[in-house]
Amino acid sequence: MLRLNELKLPLDHTEPELTAAILARLDIPAEMLKSFTVYKRSYDARKKSAIVLIYALDVETADDAGILQRRKHDAHLAPSPEMEYRYVAQNVNAAGTQPRPVVIGMGPCGLFAALILAQMGLKPILLERGKTVRERTKDTFGFWRKRELNPESNVQFGEGGAGTFSDGKLYSQIKDPKHLGRKVLTEFVKAGAPEEIMYVSKPHIGTFRLVKMVENMREEIVTLGGEIRFEQRVTDFNIEEKDGIRQLRGLRLASGEELVTNHVVLAIGHSARDTFHTLYERGVYVEAKPFSIGFRVEHPQSMIDTCRFGPNAGHPILGAADYKLVHHAKNGRAVYSFCMCPGGTVVAAASEPGRVVTNGMSQYSRAERNANSAIVVSISPSDYPGGPLAGIEFQRRLEEKAFELGGSDYSAPGQLMGDFVAGKPSAEFGAVVPSYKPGIKLTDLATILPDYAVEALREAFPAFDKQVRGYFRHDAVLTGLETRTSSPIRIKRNDDDLQSLNTRGLFPAGEGAGYAGGILSAGVDGIKVAEAVALSMAAADRAAGK
Repeated sequence: MLRLNELKLPLDHTEPELTAAILARLDIPAEMLKSFTVYKRSYDARKKSAIVLIYALDVETADDAGILQRRKHDAHLAPSPEMEYRYVAQNVNAAGTQPRPVVIGMGPCGLFAALILAQMGLKPILLERGKTVRERTKDTFGFWRKRELNPESNVQFGEGGAGTFSDGKLYSQIKDPKHLGRKVLTEFVKAGAPEEIMYVSKPHIGTFRLVKMVENMREEIVTLGGEIRFEQRVTDFNIEEKDGIRQLRGLRLASGEELVTNHVVLAIGHSARDTFHTLYERGVYVEAKPFSIGFRVEHPQSMIDTCRFGPNAGHPILGAADYKLVHHAKNGRAVYSFCMCPGGTVVAAASEPGRVVTNGMSQYSRAERNANSAIVVSISPSDYPGGPLAGIEFQRRLEEKAFELGGSDYSAPGQLMGDFVAGKPSAEFGAVVPSYKPGIKLTDLATILPDYAVEALREAFPAFDKQVRGYFRHDAVLTGLETRTSSPIRIKRNDDDLQSLNTRGLFPAGEGAGYAGGILSAGVDGIKVAEAVALSMAAADRAAGK
């Protein structure tokens, strides 16, 4: 087949017009075109009155080789790349002579690691400290409505991970030469996601659809021989050291049970602070890494739609508009939008008592009144000296300030954008009605963040108005605090076998280990690590003469 890129058509083109454009581009008669499928569809909205769709297509003709030769100077025409996923190993440990691999954490990374291991016949044990996704949803909604936080069942912990209560975005900027992202999307569609995620440029799913999909993926893991245990928190790691080599031999659970295993996928997410401490105490190599802090910002979605799409705002193909903003402040800090949720809500994402954390969420329809995004300031370990775990304590101090400023009842502190930039507390809301539950207490958000962050944000908000007209709006609502943009640590691993830098058998993975950022990249990393586990187990089989 042929991969045809950069085929541009008007927003409201018809199916026959797409076919005609393919024929014209390839300069072939209709009878030579056998079939085509859309690989990717994006849009160019720089000219709002004439938005165009941009296609990448896989095309089959009666003479693919001849067309390639005849049009060899067309930079946007090439053979379709091979994208079918192939397992690196199967029938490993068929005799059951090795302990089963264990996956810790059931977010996107752990879920895909366990799924791939199960599909390769390795029958993993999947441990999740939280509850099933349905039970977890009840606990999370209970926190939002009744202010009753369950530290083990919330936005951060439970089946599906933090990505379940999000916009469900499935795009990433990671390098993916093996097309593992395609495998992630394929499995999601098989589990119930809409087919369009395979080709739209910015696919998303939304929370309610993710819930059912996670359950379907869990069912497949179990059907293939995997074992899933909920409300099973890992409290310790059994690491054996001999001749200077550290080898993982097992895990201890909060129940007191000891699990024997030589292969553990560590997919614990960016908020498993107690596990981070345990790993560090056991001598696993951990280092501090940069992350970002800031606020959630809400504008009317209709304003964002009009600014981005002009007269085409509301078009069903375009959907709710998003934005991506970056400003480099005079004090050297980068300020940028993160996890933008069109037509969504700001949600309470705390996982520890006495602390306030925010996140963004939306459903597949993206039909809520407001657009929200985190606007955050980059920070580095030099901003929080004190060792590898100092970033955790830095986050906690900020979250405690937010809790106190919000009234110590899990209400979030908030402020109007205009007042924040002007340096005065807010007294009442304007036309923008905040979506955060349990509620917002208006105050002065500058008292929470470090001075360098406040300075950078005050400079950035007016500057963003040049990128999105109307963004610097006095009554846009800021809600504090966004601190969980990424993990504050990196659990380093070797590049070749993906095992911990100093502990054999431990495979750090996903966001919590500092190797992913978002659902798609976490799923891809889960696949990579599952493959590394399978290869390690296959090597052990060969060494044992199996």
